[in-house]
Amino acid sequence: MIARTIFIALIIFSSAACVTQKKYDELLAEKVRLDAEKMSLEDEVEMKMNAIESLEAQLAEEQEKLEQTRKAYQASQSSLDSLQQQYETLNDYYDKLMSSSGKLNKDLVNKEKQLLQMEADLEISKQRNDELAANLAEREERVAELEKVLADKEAAVNALKQKVSEALLNFKENDLTVEVKNGKVYVSLAEQLLFNSGSTVVDEKGVEALKKLAQVLKDNQDVNIVVEGHTDDVPISGNNKYLKDNWDLSVLRATSIVRILTNNGASPERVTAAGKGEFSPKATNENAEGRRENRRTEIILTPKLDELFQILEGN
Repeated sequence: MIARTIFIALIIFSSAACVTQKKYDELLAEKVRLDAEKMSLEDEVEMKMNAIESLEAQLAEEQEKLEQTRKAYQASQSSLDSLQQQYETLNDYYDKLMSSSGKLNKDLVNKEKQLLQMEADLEISKQRNDELAANLAEREERVAELEKVLADKEAAVNALKQKVSEALLNFKENDLTVEVKNGKVYVSLAEQLLFNSGSTVVDEKGVEALKKLAQVLKDNQDVNIVVEGHTDDVPISGNNKYLKDNWDLSVLRATSIVRILTNNGASPERVTAAGKGEFSPKATNENAEGRRENRRTEIILTPKLDELFQILEGN
């Protein structure tokens, strides 16, 4: 456009000298018109350039938005794919559940029945456990009571043994022994302390020992007394209508001792006379020493166990 204007101007100046005034005016008017058109076109070009720049800016903005939209779409598509996969998995699981729902319902009913039965059994077990706990507490109380009674009886037996031992302290150890066995006090009196061979009469030395023992028994009224006569296996000699054998001898010796005890304070209601002959030996009858040990009288002292028996009956 600028080159065209310059070209026209050159023509006008080069031919000015040879053109008429009219022609000149026409050319000048054409120049003015062309200048005006040029300015208009330049303004239009500037407007178009501004418009182009605006469009380019809009294009860049839209391209950026397009990229963001593309990324968002890709993320959304990935999420959609994941959701689709989850849906398919859940749908398969649902189909399987639906296909097995009948069996599951049956199993659920059975489990509910088992649960109800277990609850009933648990309640019964709790009741039994409560009963056992109460019973256990009661038995523990009885055991404690029984243990106390036994301890008291053991203490009483030991105290009785001590008293008997002190009362018979002056007699030879070979003539008598005092010991505790099975919760009882055993006073074993040798034959030489009480009787002559084959006799049922207690000699003076034996009477003295029995009187001392009777005094102890008199002071201990809660003691039961058993007098047991024992012999060796040598048959008795002589012809005595009251003594047919060693059994008779052991019994009559026991009753002789019982009379001395009861005449000196022991309560007859608490005394028992018994004889075992040669049938409960302490030692062998094959030699003189063994036979001497077997010829004895045992006085067995037992504390009354009424309280203990009441506890046992209660159990």
